[in-house]
Amino acid sequence: MEPRRPTVSRILGGVAVALFLGTLLLWWLGTLPGHVEFPVGREIFGDIPDPLIALFYGGMAAFLALSVYLFSLRSRNWERGGPDPRLGHWGKRVKSLVSALRMRTVMRDRAAGWMHAMIYWGFVVLFLGTATLEVDHLLPDGLKFLHGVFYQGYSLILDVAGVVFVVGVLWAIVRRYGVRPWRLRSKTRDEDAWILFTLAMIGITGLLVEAARIALVGRPSFEVWSIVGYPLSGLFGASTVQAWHRALWILHVVSFTAFLVLLPTTKLRHLFLSPANMVLSTRERPKGAMREMPNLMEAEDIETVGTSVVSDFTWKQLLDTDACTVCGRCTSVCPANVTGKPLDPREVVLKLGEVAATTGTPVVSSTVMGDGAITVSADSVFERITPEELWACTTCRACDEICPVNIEIVDKILDMRRYLSLMESEFPSELGKTYVALENQGNPWGMAQQDRVAWTKRVDFDVKILEEGVSAEYLYWVGCAGSFDDRNQKVTISTARLFHEAGVDFAILGNRERCSGDPARRSGNEYVFQQLALENIETLTSLGVHKIVTQCPHCYNTLKNEYAQFGADFELIHHSELLNSLIKEGRLSVDAGDSSATYHDPCYLGRYNDVYDAPRAVVGTAEGLIEMDRSKSSSFCCGAGGAQFWMEDKIGKKVNVERAQEALATGADEIAVACPFCFIMIDDAVKELGQEVPVKDISQILAERVFR
Repeated sequence: MEPRRPTVSRILGGVAVALFLGTLLLWWLGTLPGHVEFPVGREIFGDIPDPLIALFYGGMAAFLALSVYLFSLRSRNWERGGPDPRLGHWGKRVKSLVSALRMRTVMRDRAAGWMHAMIYWGFVVLFLGTATLEVDHLLPDGLKFLHGVFYQGYSLILDVAGVVFVVGVLWAIVRRYGVRPWRLRSKTRDEDAWILFTLAMIGITGLLVEAARIALVGRPSFEVWSIVGYPLSGLFGASTVQAWHRALWILHVVSFTAFLVLLPTTKLRHLFLSPANMVLSTRERPKGAMREMPNLMEAEDIETVGTSVVSDFTWKQLLDTDACTVCGRCTSVCPANVTGKPLDPREVVLKLGEVAATTGTPVVSSTVMGDGAITVSADSVFERITPEELWACTTCRACDEICPVNIEIVDKILDMRRYLSLMESEFPSELGKTYVALENQGNPWGMAQQDRVAWTKRVDFDVKILEEGVSAEYLYWVGCAGSFDDRNQKVTISTARLFHEAGVDFAILGNRERCSGDPARRSGNEYVFQQLALENIETLTSLGVHKIVTQCPHCYNTLKNEYAQFGADFELIHHSELLNSLIKEGRLSVDAGDSSATYHDPCYLGRYNDVYDAPRAVVGTAEGLIEMDRSKSSSFCCGAGGAQFWMEDKIGKKVNVERAQEALATGADEIAVACPFCFIMIDDAVKELGQEVPVKDISQILAERVFR
């Protein structure tokens, strides 16, 4: 019989038993004789009868064990998921833990950040204070330290922490039930009231117990360091103080035991699971790559592609659903949601969590209390998540970027798209034409391959085509848009002219270049993507290509991050990076621009690959660059990503119009872009709005200043 391997649920079950026995052991140790009283200090369990002390330790043992046991039941849901290696990179994980404890990501929203910090750190200090009291209680007389000046400082710190904690909780109550921003109001449930009430009771009763204790011992002068308890102690009369002290102490203990039950059964669980999720967020796969799939050209034993049932997801994707704080920040930045589409990223996470929770063994509570009228009869996520939600996603990663606890939302959406596309053939009809064009013509435009080099006839120098016997330092990957779209052909020509002017040794693939496969993979058609990827990799490898420069962030991301899953190892350079280097090296003579510009960050260049500065340096003008309100990592999508370019935007406001309005509001003379799809989308939107502000790729702006 093979030994049972350790799992999270089994480990937590063991921890529950250890906590139960350990707490009872502390009780026994506390009954040993020899406890001394100090002139400046406090008596542990002063005025608390022995039966109540026994009930306290027995109750704490039971409820601590119960809390951890309930976490162990919940962790069985995560164990339903598939493998997802998250070991190694311990330095990064420690940094993530420090970031979680410092609440750096939560602090992006200052109001919510400070509120959470006050509650979290106030609670932590109070808990550590209680633990310190117990440690001192159990130490031999000669080692006790909680007396004299140390005790006075201890009293001061705990009173300050108590005030900070209570104010934080009251602030949370005001935000939840007073100010009530929509993203909080829409998910406020009864459990929120119970959580806040319990936390408030812990803080308030803690301060009042302290005050009653001080009154009970005659308000000695050294207790003045208890800056809240000492003034409040004057409220208690000598005849009733003992009854008040015991009653408040019991209420304080009951409040904490209620907290221990709420912790694993409500969204309060994120207190532990959110930091854990952040520590586990570091992975081998770059953020620009989708979850790896086996080679579909060779595999014969694949039963399903993508995710449709709970067990298709990874354990980390299921843990995400329990780590969610339900803050709604992802929803607030989602371009689909902002413009009235059916997608709500938070709902995707919560609905997956709901299906997992209600179909688990045993059934556990959902992340948020659900509507009693909604039932889940099977563990298929499509019982709660609709295809319309998934197909509205632009894959911009704004939700992933802003999530304070590093939940990976886009991965889940794309994995479900894979299932819909390949297993159910349930995708927007427009994508069917795109898939056919990709398979038959090797590009989503459906254009003839020989037309890929048509643009070379419009430059006054020869453009090398990479083939046997021809070499170059850089392969210029033109991309489908740069080859076939009229507007983007001008970008290609400007880029090539700049490379030629700077003496860059480059060549193109010409008719051998195929679509990178981005539209296929991001829309879930893994089969077509792999066909294109494997063909491109074979071509590039056979020609000895190492350095690739491209103006398309989608091609950049795919060749850099996705192709590595098939053994490719290319050095990718975005044209903005190479052009910026050429300027710095003095290989391009650039006149100062005489017009202002605003720059739109492409999602696949910025959030996916952290390239923010190079395009801005290339665009830099004498009049200066005017930033939009949403820029860099907070940039708003143009609406083309996730194969949306090939689908009709029929619901709500057009995403590209929303972004174009923001660009126009800057008053800049020009709108600069660094992506062929952003170019088309924003240019179309500007024209639709009846404006004449020119939209230009950064290479066009640079070429105008070089070839004046």
